[in-house]
Amino acid sequence: MKTDMAGIRKRFIGKIDGISPVYQSLLLAAVVLCALSVVTSQHKARKLYIELQKEKEQALQMDVEWGQLQLEQSTWAAPARVEEVAARKLQMQLPKKEQVKFIRIKPDGGAIPRP
Repeated sequence: MKTDMAGIRKRFIGKIDGISPVYQSLLLAAVVLCALSVVTSQHKARKLYIELQKEKEQALQMDVEWGQLQLEQSTWAAPARVEEVAARKLQMQLPKKEQVKFIRIKPDGGAIPRP
């Protein structure tokens, strides 16, 4: 088995030695360019992954903030609070029974006030 490997190595090295220096330098340049492109693409992938993680974190924070805003909106829009603000700040009050009038609408679209 060792002799087979040694023979293969000799044949391979012999073939490399048989290639002209121009081709050897082109092959070396191609290998170096491939290695640099691999390093560059891995670096870009890592940067993009870091950016993705930051965006996910920001989305999570925005979801939390959205939930807080919805809770705040429901608190501000509560009927009891709206009634309290209307009475206190706008001095609004419910109408008295005699101030309320009902209007009945006829089928043809006209309105008849009801006593």
